[in-house]
Formats: sequence, structure tokens, C-alpha cells
Amino acid sequence: MKAENKYTIFTFLIAAVWLVNGLVCKVLNLVPRHEQIVARILGPDYSRTFTILIGLSEIIMAIWILTKFQSRLNALTQIIVVAVMNSLEFILAPDLLLWGRLNSVFALLFIGFVYYNEFILNPKKKGKVR
Repeated sequence: MKAENKYTIFTFLIAAVWLVNGLVCKVLNLVPRHEQIVARILGPDYSRTFTILIGLSEIIMAIWILTKFQSRLNALTQIIVVAVMNSLEFILAPDLLLWGRLNSVFALLFIGFVYYNEFILNPKKKGKVR
């Protein structure tokens, strides 16, 4: 398979991760554990509101990914957001994570996948160094 085709497929997969986590898990609250994590980190008073706002932000991230606008900035933003979110969860709410502290391994794999897709596979950015 050509790198360009892989890049397109992987871009859709990455966007799907953000969309599902934002819409299904947080906005629609089909995975209540996400709100519990938010309550643990930010406090219970406005945890539902914050969970919805985080979910909407993740949906916006998915849209941004699909537009391919400023794709390198987008990839760096994803990497930072995933690293920060998972670090906070690792320290403050490991008992609420699907795989406990092992979640950090999956976060690192996702970060690597985002990096690989944008900085290695992206056919429009190959050979461009800034």
C-alpha cells in the first residue's frame, strides 16, 4: 500500500478515536467512567459540564484532523493533549482507567501513531524541514 493511502486511512482512524471519545464517551455519556475521572481531577460540582466541554473539544479535534489544516500543529497539539491528559489520569485517577496504569502504554502507542502518520507518512510534508 502506498504511503499516501496509509496516511489517508490512518488520518481517518485518528479522527475516529477523537470523535468516538468525544461524542460517545463524553457528550452522550455512554461511558460514565469519563465523567468520574473529570470529577476526580477537577471536582464533582461541574464535572458533567466539564466532561461535555472536553467531549466537544475532542469532536472539534476530529474535525480539525479531517480538514488537514495546519496538520503538523494539529499533530503536536494531539501529542501534548494526550500526554497531559494521560499523565494526570495516571497520577490522580488510575483506578478509574480501563486498563489502570497500563493505559499509559496505549497513550504512548497512540502518540507514536499520530507522530508516524504526520511526520513520517504525510506525503505533502516529506522533505520539508522548518
